[in-house]
Amino acid sequence: MKLCMIGTGYVGLVSGVCFSDIGNTVYCVDKDKNKIISLNKGIVPIYEPGLEEILKRNHKKKKLIFTTNLEEAVNKSDIIFICVGTPTKKNSNSADLRYVYNVAKDLNKIIKKYKIVVTKSTVPVTTGDKIENILLKLKNKKLVDVVSNPEFLREGEAVRDFVFPDRVIIGTESNKANKILKSLYLPIIKNESKYFRTSRRGAEMIKYASNAFLATKISFINELANLSEKTNVDIKDISLGMGMDKRIGDRFLRAGPAYGGSCFPKDTRALLDTANKFNTNLSIIKTVVNFNNNRKLFLTKKIDKILKNKFKNKIVTFLGVTFKPNTDDMREASSIPMIKYLHKKGCKIRYYDPSGKKKEFDHLKNVRFHKNISSSCLKSDLIILHTEWNEFRLLNFKKLVQKNNFIIYDLRNIYSPKKMKKNNLKYFGIGR
Repeated sequence: MKLCMIGTGYVGLVSGVCFSDIGNTVYCVDKDKNKIISLNKGIVPIYEPGLEEILKRNHKKKKLIFTTNLEEAVNKSDIIFICVGTPTKKNSNSADLRYVYNVAKDLNKIIKKYKIVVTKSTVPVTTGDKIENILLKLKNKKLVDVVSNPEFLREGEAVRDFVFPDRVIIGTESNKANKILKSLYLPIIKNESKYFRTSRRGAEMIKYASNAFLATKISFINELANLSEKTNVDIKDISLGMGMDKRIGDRFLRAGPAYGGSCFPKDTRALLDTANKFNTNLSIIKTVVNFNNNRKLFLTKKIDKILKNKFKNKIVTFLGVTFKPNTDDMREASSIPMIKYLHKKGCKIRYYDPSGKKKEFDHLKNVRFHKNISSSCLKSDLIILHTEWNEFRLLNFKKLVQKNNFIIYDLRNIYSPKKMKKNNLKYFGIGR
């Protein structure tokens, strides 16, 4: 099939590249000319394992075309995917849908024969209805079917998640559109249960409900970690014991910093906004959002105790600063308020992250990026393990730091307190 992906951000680029790899011709469209030029050179703007290789392979085969020409891409395609951003509006919980609606308005001017318009962007329930209203100005209702097809790609695991999905959700009332989309996804659907058709509003809600539930699991275990710390119980044991229950499962039950990234923070806020519009009180989700916001401050304040409120000229090293490993995404990462706080207190901050230097810290004096672990840790007073990249799991801290009386603050609980104690290292974890 011939597909058009509008937007070459995380969702659009990963989906477009992977669709091309299973035999489709994909037109990836973006207004950013420089971005398109870079993509045509094989330069991938995001850190995602395996993506660059697949992109270059299919671009060479001309199965993957990067362009700024929306009209040409739409006219040559059977299915059009809207993959533009839906960030949180400034000073609001609501999703900013102007990019989605602008695309719909552009499509209204272009579409001359039957197309399936698929919303892959994460959008509140009823957004598809509004897109349809814009497109029905085409007058001939048979010209377009508007479908919701939410993505469930995890940053750092996106390629694998596309090829081996837990499920493919299709929200449509059109049998014709459903038949075509089922054919599109057939190469990656291993059994019937993986392909789930529901209403368009149902699909929109499933995406938000899924992310809100996972965010709730994270906040739940983080709250229990606070209690575990006070009762001298290891939260890792609690997580493992709970996770053995098949009704609960072990995923997203790892205590740590506040959840961040491009999805959970904005989607939980947007869900609350939708609930308000429909006069519904989502008290659990509201509590989750508030707890997560406070989590950043809670962990930052713990550093006060660890350093005994002595900050001036202390050398603090952050190992990893992204919100999770295997991604360069800094959106809502806990490292940002932590580093800003310690910088303000007079600490000298170093950081190392495998995904590279971060612009978020460029304006801060005494915050330096190091290209390797060794130089970042040398002579540090406090090492904060913020992101659990694999290369941090077997570190010899005594050899790296080369000084006495340094402290390790493990925000991901990847190290054993017993081993740390055995090696005479001063160690703090989360909920242990």
